[in-house]
Amino acid sequence: MSDTIRAVILGIIEGVTEFLPVSSTGHLLLAERFFGLGEGAFWDSFTVLIQLGAILAIVGLYFKKLWDVAIGMFSGDAYARRFVIGVLVAFLPAVIVGLVAGKYIKSMLFNPWVVCFTLIVGGAILLWVDRLDLKPREHDATRFPLLTYLLIGIAQCLAMIPGVSRSGASIVAAMLLGADKRAAAEFSFFLAIPTMIGAFAYDFYKNRSEMTMDHMGIVAIGFVVSFVTAIIVVKTFLEYVTRHGFTLFAWWRVIVGSLGLIALALGR
Repeated sequence: MSDTIRAVILGIIEGVTEFLPVSSTGHLLLAERFFGLGEGAFWDSFTVLIQLGAILAIVGLYFKKLWDVAIGMFSGDAYARRFVIGVLVAFLPAVIVGLVAGKYIKSMLFNPWVVCFTLIVGGAILLWVDRLDLKPREHDATRFPLLTYLLIGIAQCLAMIPGVSRSGASIVAAMLLGADKRAAAEFSFFLAIPTMIGAFAYDFYKNRSEMTMDHMGIVAIGFVVSFVTAIIVVKTFLEYVTRHGFTLFAWWRVIVGSLGLIALALGR
């Protein structure tokens, strides 16, 4: 398989799974294990670098709202300032846990067995939450209480375990704390911006000396594919979950995780 085709496939996987509660990292690890995609140090970095494409999709889709927040910060809008503080408060736990335990987590837990088990467990949790008779109190992702932002950020740290899903952890936490489905999903998008930009910047700086022009071309392909795919997925996802909930994604997790465990047990 050529590097170009590999970049396109991985870009599609990233764009489709990054903002769905199904774990992009888990799917990328399984794609490497079972289909030989993304093997090697460069491809490990590639899957992090193309996340920026997915993030720019969020920036594009929510540009007006983000621009209004940015303007509000400097014009005395208390809600805009509190939202920015809230995002930073939610982002902080992931920074702390990443610095303290990131290397340990990656060395011990980044394997397909862990991914398959966490996909199944996460699917069961999504099914459970989707069936709860929750009474949402929060309908605007930019106006959650500061404590809610902090608790969502703490929950997001669970996503450092591959297969958990960053968006899934933050969405479930937000719903249990009183947010409706759409607001919970939207805040998971906003929280992804600093989280994934930080991961991109760190990985690019760490591997900058190894990046050749050929590598940058392959990254650019994956970047564009993930950007376009993420725009389509996010617009569709919000409408779908508002009407139908998360059952489809829960069963997807359970099915993929179960098939993965069967394949691993058979020595594939």
